[in-house]
Amino acid sequence: MSSNNRYFGEYGGMFVPETLMGTLIELEETYERYKCDEKFLAEKEFYLREYAGRETPLYFARRMSEELSGGKVYLKREDLNHTGSHKLNNVIGQLLLAKRMGKKRIIAETGAGQHGVATATVATLFDFPCTVYMGKEDMERQALNVFRMELLGAKVVPVYTGTATLKDATSEAIRDWAANFKDTYYAIGSVVGPSPYPRMVRDFQSVIGEETKRQIFEKEKRMPDHLIACVGGGSNAIGMFYPFLQDASVKMTGVEAGGKGTDTNFHAAAIAMGSPGVLHGMKSFFLQDEFGQIKPVHSISAGLDYPGIGPEPASLHDEGRVSFVSVTDDEAVRAFRFLCSTEGIIPALESAHAVAFACKMIPDTKKEEIIVINISGRGEKDVYSVAKHMGVDIG
Repeated sequence: MSSNNRYFGEYGGMFVPETLMGTLIELEETYERYKCDEKFLAEKEFYLREYAGRETPLYFARRMSEELSGGKVYLKREDLNHTGSHKLNNVIGQLLLAKRMGKKRIIAETGAGQHGVATATVATLFDFPCTVYMGKEDMERQALNVFRMELLGAKVVPVYTGTATLKDATSEAIRDWAANFKDTYYAIGSVVGPSPYPRMVRDFQSVIGEETKRQIFEKEKRMPDHLIACVGGGSNAIGMFYPFLQDASVKMTGVEAGGKGTDTNFHAAAIAMGSPGVLHGMKSFFLQDEFGQIKPVHSISAGLDYPGIGPEPASLHDEGRVSFVSVTDDEAVRAFRFLCSTEGIIPALESAHAVAFACKMIPDTKKEEIIVINISGRGEKDVYSVAKHMGVDIG
């Protein structure tokens, strides 16, 4: 693969220690070999269908549409995927590659725990030992997912450095990988990191948008007008958006974590408030100071609590193809409760950010407009965080 294919515009690349270059090139060559291989694709499709439970529904949210008095709202139900989020789509693909590469051990990072749970699940399925790195703060607010990972046989390693959240867990996983690259496969959970991960993860997650395009044509006989997805690293958003990028009539919006407000130091809005830099093997947008030091970030959602964004979303922002907005913790919690009360769906706090933006923009849409929101995960893991935010003690 040429070096140009490792970039999206000016973002991307392979900014890693020399010891990892050979491993990344091996992964790049393996993916190029198998991404169109009939046996590989058939095996991947088998596990997506028979194990993950795809395809996931595209659900018409009637009560939500009525309450907001605008266009027709559809929800892409990735929360109904096995393990409760979109993360399994990517992990199945990556661990099938790890098998073909002859790797003996799997490592991963996780924030909200959903990628960790998905990795632990598939590692058990394919008989790999698995280690998951997770920030100590995230372990405390996502204790349910920590226990799930341990039940599934994974070793969950707490990370105490920095802010003890996703950035620090990723850094620790990269250290492990650099020391054990010969027999260890690093399953990155988003469209971040050095090439080929951003492109590879996007391809594995594109099943979301491919299904959505087919399903909306079956239901409405035309394209949607708007696609909305939350953005941390950006995998669920790119998975939804990528199959529609050439459809100029479809407007796409990525929703970042505004935390306590982008006018404070407590947010994770990398596009809104960040600048180009290098972290975790890639060039992209990051929240950093004038010396290039990464700033602490905040979100009520552990999965959006990352100081950067993937290189492809950054490039799509520069091109103006995807718009980016931010939503505060308070707005996300209100949207979380709104979806519970109108549709009987408890969304992940990550997904609630997308719902919150939709709640603000849909009243200004016409009745005939079609809006699709990616519900990237389910929210049982977040009930304690929401209760704490509301001042409710549930023990």
